[in-house]
Amino acid sequence: MQEMHFCFLNNYKNNKMTQKQTELVKSTWALVSTIDPLVVGGLFYNRLFEKEPGVKSMFRESIAERSKTLIATLSYIVAKLDKLEDIMSEVKKLARRHTDYGVKHEHYIIAGDILMWTLEQGLGENWNQEVKEAWIECYTIISNAMIASSGQEIHKAA
Repeated sequence: MQEMHFCFLNNYKNNKMTQKQTELVKSTWALVSTIDPLVVGGLFYNRLFEKEPGVKSMFRESIAERSKTLIATLSYIVAKLDKLEDIMSEVKKLARRHTDYGVKHEHYIIAGDILMWTLEQGLGENWNQEVKEAWIECYTIISNAMIASSGQEIHKAA
């Protein structure tokens, strides 16, 4: 698979997904969430540590625990996609915790790439350009909010 080189939307202006994007994210997450969290999390974290070995020291929990947290966090966000403004205070708290762990805005780009790759692996034939774009929009909204809450500069595509 070719690297995606995920980047935040260059002309990002709104904090809202279209109804179609919301439906795509929710329906595809319903498929992924049926997979064992350790499998999904294992894919994500093993790829993360392979691509960015320096971040491994940020994680004190086992991959099994991190995997459960990852799936729970994504499930919570996906469930609230219709009312993202209602969870922004939680997103800000999550951002502060990530900053305390040493997460920089570059890490959000790497995590975005790896999340998209993980979703593609989990969804197989259900992964297509429209689904990818919906997930990128979702991830961009959340990660930009987290970066803004951390006091770091939001990365713009070149």
